[in-house]
Amino acid sequence: MLRLIRERLVQLVLVLFLLSTFTFALMKLAPGDPVLALLKVDQVSATQAEEAALRSQLGFDLPVHEQYGQWLWGILQFDLGDSYMTDRPVLDMIIERIPITFQMAFGGIVVMIVIAFPLGLLAAMYPGRLPDHLSRLLALIGSSIPSFWMGLMLMYAFSYKLQWLPTMGTGSFKHTILPSITLGLALAAVYARLLRSGLLDSLSQEYIRAARARGIAEWRILTKHALRAALLPVVTVFGMSVGHLLAGTVVVEILFAWPGLGSMAVEAIFSRDYPVIQGYVLMTGVFVVIVNLLVDLSYGLLDPRIRYGKGEPS
Repeated sequence: MLRLIRERLVQLVLVLFLLSTFTFALMKLAPGDPVLALLKVDQVSATQAEEAALRSQLGFDLPVHEQYGQWLWGILQFDLGDSYMTDRPVLDMIIERIPITFQMAFGGIVVMIVIAFPLGLLAAMYPGRLPDHLSRLLALIGSSIPSFWMGLMLMYAFSYKLQWLPTMGTGSFKHTILPSITLGLALAAVYARLLRSGLLDSLSQEYIRAARARGIAEWRILTKHALRAALLPVVTVFGMSVGHLLAGTVVVEILFAWPGLGSMAVEAIFSRDYPVIQGYVLMTGVFVVIVNLLVDLSYGLLDPRIRYGKGEPS
């Protein structure tokens, strides 16, 4: 297990280096000029002195390799630079907004678990019957509806018509309900089908038939034996879909006016605030690598046959 952690830490360093290089190159190739965006004038009316002074202040007058060297050296010192628009440290802006985005993501995961697990269990217990057909129908509907449309319908029903929940913003638990449901429904559709497939495969194994022959209760077989094995592909896909989860929060944050990382990134893109964009991409990469490390470590808890001594299952 220690070897696995070391390997993942090396991968984290490599991912950060590649992400820093990719985002820096992408910012240089992106259309538009952040200097003109800051001056809020076009190139014809902007004086050369104003442009030259601002370019020198931002370091744009340096050669590209020196700009990249300064950017990389700043990352090594946990300095992501300052925002062009607010003149605040980017790291402080990210730390300030992380809890808001994680609150929504956690709420979406809770909604996903509450919906996907009962649907998956019922579909696996009664294959080819009404619960199975109903589960697959709901999963198909949930995966077919775009998140922004689902959010608008929830806002119309529960905020405008019933006036039970607030429409936008943050501040209380009620503000979290609609964004969490919007994010969780799309996830539940995917994981309900995945859990159903995993459970059907587990229930067909010989050790399940042996447990039934010993007279063990069906619910105990399903929850203690089959479910643990079925969770392996579910956990694997969750680790792979973390990036999609963060991308989903961007849409939902904009829709419900949440001041999280997603809305911050969108504002930075429109204003060409390069340090904020680069910091957001790096933060996303770090989060994805950490989650995948936790997923790899969880395999040993879900399946005791897996050992990490030599990097191969025993």
